[in-house]
Amino acid sequence: MKPRKPLKVFFSVIKALFLRELEMRMSVGKSGLFWTFAEPFLQVFIFVSIHAAISRLRGHSASTYEPTVFMAVGFIAYNMFKNILTSSMGAFEANKGLFNYKQVKPIDTIIARALVNLFFTIIIYFLFLIIGFLLHIDNLLPKNPIMVFVGFIWLFIFSIGIGLLAAIGNSFYISIGKFINSISFVLLIGSAIFFPIVSLPSFAQKFFLYNPLVHFMEMIHGYYLYGLDDRFVDYKYMALWTIVPLFIGLWLYVRLERRIISL
Repeated sequence: MKPRKPLKVFFSVIKALFLRELEMRMSVGKSGLFWTFAEPFLQVFIFVSIHAAISRLRGHSASTYEPTVFMAVGFIAYNMFKNILTSSMGAFEANKGLFNYKQVKPIDTIIARALVNLFFTIIIYFLFLIIGFLLHIDNLLPKNPIMVFVGFIWLFIFSIGIGLLAAIGNSFYISIGKFINSISFVLLIGSAIFFPIVSLPSFAQKFFLYNPLVHFMEMIHGYYLYGLDDRFVDYKYMALWTIVPLFIGLWLYVRLERRIISL
């Protein structure tokens, strides 16, 4: 038999790992599977209720955008990032036994887990559309679907780069994984999921815009909702935060792959 080309081997491995990870996620039990899909909707319900209560107390006029759609899209995007990051940190340890097969590389497990999270993100988004149509929520569809798609794919690549760095660091220093888990709530609050940057005073805008996640959220929200735009998005800053962590992660991975396998 002719040896298979490396690229074909890579895609075969990713497909097998993807199906394996998907089966594991689907077999966690009914409650676990329920919360996989229910969590983002519960988050949206809670924070939209808080937003509505605060608006009534302050007597604010109606927003120029639909708050339910704003928060739903924001949570869907943020949860994709968070899930890729957290699942990447445990990818090497969970799949250690598979590294005995020379075709399977540690980095393949991160890519497979990221694709599984992307798959669930797509399902959750379409569930949101279905529920939104049933509840007659306005402005459910994006004003620029292509740019929203680009924003999600860009965020997906950014998440893999950060996830790879976290996975390598966590393999040698467990405290890194604990630190990332401990600041997840801070990331949630500081990622412009609950409010657009334009609603903040100028000194707060500068502070929040140091967070690269804010630029991704502003891009996605700006192209999704008619009442918003991407005026605060720095695409060069986003590219820098995408390329540099991915480059450093790949460089460290190439140097440390054998040590990761032998851990």
